[in-house]
Amino acid sequence: MRKYYWYFTAYLKKHGLVLVTSIIGAIVLFSILVPTLAQTFELKPRVYVGIVGKYTLDNLPEEITSQISAGLTKTEEDGSTKPNLAERVSIEDDGQSYRYVLKKNLKWQDGKNLEPSDINLPLKDTQVVATKNDIVFKLPAPFAPFQSVVTQPLLRKIEQKHRLFFTRENLIGLGDYFVSDYTLKSNHLSQIVLDSTAERKIYRFYLSEDQMVLAFKRGEIDVIDNLHSTHGLENWNNLKIEKTIRNDRYLGLFFDNHNPLFTKNVRQALSYATSKPTDKNRAIGPINPNSWAYLVGGKTYAFDIDRAVERILADLPQLPFVISLTTTSEFQNEAEKIKSEWDSFFAKAKEACNSNKDVKDKTICDNLNAQINLKVTNFPDLNNFEAILIGQETAGDPDQYQLWHSDQPSNFTHYKNTRIDSLLERGRTTINQTERKEIYEEFQQFFLEDAPAIFIRHLETYKVSR
Repeated sequence: MRKYYWYFTAYLKKHGLVLVTSIIGAIVLFSILVPTLAQTFELKPRVYVGIVGKYTLDNLPEEITSQISAGLTKTEEDGSTKPNLAERVSIEDDGQSYRYVLKKNLKWQDGKNLEPSDINLPLKDTQVVATKNDIVFKLPAPFAPFQSVVTQPLLRKIEQKHRLFFTRENLIGLGDYFVSDYTLKSNHLSQIVLDSTAERKIYRFYLSEDQMVLAFKRGEIDVIDNLHSTHGLENWNNLKIEKTIRNDRYLGLFFDNHNPLFTKNVRQALSYATSKPTDKNRAIGPINPNSWAYLVGGKTYAFDIDRAVERILADLPQLPFVISLTTTSEFQNEAEKIKSEWDSFFAKAKEACNSNKDVKDKTICDNLNAQINLKVTNFPDLNNFEAILIGQETAGDPDQYQLWHSDQPSNFTHYKNTRIDSLLERGRTTINQTERKEIYEEFQQFFLEDAPAIFIRHLETYKVSR
């Protein structure tokens, strides 16, 4: 035995370094290189897609999560909801409890059956009760938009083997695509790979749209979606560019309604003095025109200088009209056009004021020597502006409480109207959809008459692919 021990120690002294290096090399080969080569030579079709933003596994964009999994409900084109992973929905306790009975034989991507106790949605002030076949959400008060809240895809975190000898967190869902790999850089995703039986999608993340377009030009990605403009790519050969009008997004000019210059008549006058599209791109109000709650025939404020002059003469500014119009570089051209239109409008309004016999004190007409200062910034301050031209996105449900109710900190325009507040409160606590539709149609009627913002057009997005 001692002889073999001396043979073994002598061998280690002579060849130990080679042996250790070989073992380490084998580990690297089988844990890293082999999986990488397997992915490289796999015949499955693949596409490289660009996305703008900083993301982690905990806050993936809906574009990705909707492929990995599905929600208890899903949103229809008109904004209404219907059961999805739930077989049926029961609204109880006068709208304070929502009971979802799950479909049979639903399985997570690791083969485990979906149990009601697996569902873990980030819902504040909500009591969740899971039984064998259903899950009940008990709310502190009736909340009609809740059905749209549970459209978010169900996901579960697991510990998964990684590089043969290691483990790390991963997400699984119930969809056709699963997360097969991801790469982190400074605690944020730089790449995530989704696989299905038919194809592989590799999503790569960039900090800005310009960076993503540059990566496309370099050949790092094959598809870029949700672009605000074509970035000159329409001049490239062998590219497919698809334009989509997004009815769930609109360009609006929002007033600071605390500013004493912006009385109702002045807001209406400026609405008439601002030109808008005359085709299907035109946005009329804050609710998606495809929505079941949309008011057909609401006040449109079509471009009409004579009407604009009439409205401002009915309530002449008591202070010199000096305001700053803020926007981003994306909408700078449109902001310059609006400034030009308002300059022409105020010049005509002053002329009409001086010739109007009903205006006894002609010095007040001097307040119509308007000074519109254009301010362009990529980071507009919503806590400090007078008028701002920016884009907004609308949710599937017509609820407008967060943006326009006077008590909400997210109401950055400081709009306050007790009648509107009452309608918004009723709209989110009324469960019957027919009654909700009547409430939101009334909301739109009075809201558009009050003109706290100018709704201009729906925003377009572009998808570019090779």
